[in-house]
Amino acid sequence: MSRAEALEVSPPRIWALGLFRSELTTTFRRWRTLALLGVLAAVPVLIGIAVKIETSDGGSVGAGGGEGGPAFIAQITNNGLFLVFTALAATLPFFLPMAIGVIAGDGIAGEASAGTLRYLLVAPAGRTRLLLAKYATTLAFCLVATLTVAASALAVGALLFPLGELTTISGTRISLADGLWRALLIALVVAASLIGVAALGLFVSTLTNSGIAAMATTVGLLITVQILDSIPQLDALHPYLFSHHWLSFADLMRDPVYWDDLLKNLQVQGWYAALFGAGAWARFGAKDINA
Repeated sequence: MSRAEALEVSPPRIWALGLFRSELTTTFRRWRTLALLGVLAAVPVLIGIAVKIETSDGGSVGAGGGEGGPAFIAQITNNGLFLVFTALAATLPFFLPMAIGVIAGDGIAGEASAGTLRYLLVAPAGRTRLLLAKYATTLAFCLVATLTVAASALAVGALLFPLGELTTISGTRISLADGLWRALLIALVVAASLIGVAALGLFVSTLTNSGIAAMATTVGLLITVQILDSIPQLDALHPYLFSHHWLSFADLMRDPVYWDDLLKNLQVQGWYAALFGAGAWARFGAKDINA
């Protein structure tokens, strides 16, 4: 039985839940999704091995993480938990947003190009519920992708380096349990930092019937935004770019925690989610479905 047929025979009270569950199952069963998660999980492995080899050869990792590397990288050899923070800092500027852009960009356009969008809309769920289910599925992928990076980094860090009390950016010492709790909070903040990208990708997905075009456009926009964020002459624009405060999660490793940039980041993500979410709803509601 297809997804549309399964939804059509479902009682009205579980249409929305059934649609979300169907989208979630379909997304996480795709080889493309599993491949993206595999690549994300491999990044901490590569970082951990590189740091281990460098230190084993008598070298040292600079306090700044080498040439432009994550600031936490210098602490990995002292405490493997810092590999979690380093891996999230390394994947957030490109790998994580790219993966989210692929999933979100394929949301509506992928169904249209495959010829299944019309059949999904035959079910009583309707366009708004379908769009919400697609967005909720993308948000679920944001969380799973971020936790995949964090879990992989924690496993590799524990295997290659010692674990124990760690020193915060402020210079205070905290317990391993407190460090693990902060690592979880950081992972959740990183996942929340991607909700604007998810909404942008879904909006782009409603503009075309080509899944590949939607994914490529979303990734291209991500790269463009980060280029704009790196140009000093555009500093007045930077606070309004969704990528500008991404690395503010490092403030969770201060004692006490600095909340200003963290809250600004979540606020910007909320505005982007609202703006592009509304745009996706308006576009998809008026879209002529001929596929």
